[in-house]
Amino acid sequence: MSGNSHEKVETNIGLMIILIILVVSVGGLVQIVPLFFMQSMIKPVEGLKPYPALQLIGRDIYVRESCMVCHSQMIRPFRAETERYGHYSVAGEFVYDRPFQWGSKRTGPDLHRVGGRYSDDWHRAHLMNPRDMVPESVMPGYPWFEKNKIDGASVQQRMQMLKNVFGHPYTDEEIANAPKAVEGKTEMDAVIAYLQGMGKTIKTVK
Repeated sequence: MSGNSHEKVETNIGLMIILIILVVSVGGLVQIVPLFFMQSMIKPVEGLKPYPALQLIGRDIYVRESCMVCHSQMIRPFRAETERYGHYSVAGEFVYDRPFQWGSKRTGPDLHRVGGRYSDDWHRAHLMNPRDMVPESVMPGYPWFEKNKIDGASVQQRMQMLKNVFGHPYTDEEIANAPKAVEGKTEMDAVIAYLQGMGKTIKTVK
């Protein structure tokens, strides 16, 4: 009986078209309808602010170097993860992340709660040559971060774009002062600032 029904569908073009439209419509609604409720579901956690100029540049460098290929930023609500990394990740922490750095690929540890766990000097030595700090590490070094200076004008443009296009609540004063905030800073300073600010809005639970 089922085989006969299947044959009827395959040989009846009109019925086939109707069923395809039905399936596509249901699939589309399942993906589209939740978007209308997204703003009410995802709100910034208390105290969350958009990235300051130096951290924003550091995040751009992090993305440029594809650090997310080996490091996730999404702690799942499992005991094995929260005991190792801290409080599980909450959607409201990523409101100002474009693109977000979620994932499950971990050649290296998850970094969502790394902020404040190590000193700036530790991060600097680790980025220069990871094996000096973690002998078993397979992470490459990034010594050129120490030499590359930051372009203050570019971060100002980036902040203005995030405000105009995505509504990030930067003030005109913050945007105007951005070049001064990164003056004389290197890419190393920026990446460390980004790492040190990561996941600190919600207190970690150990």
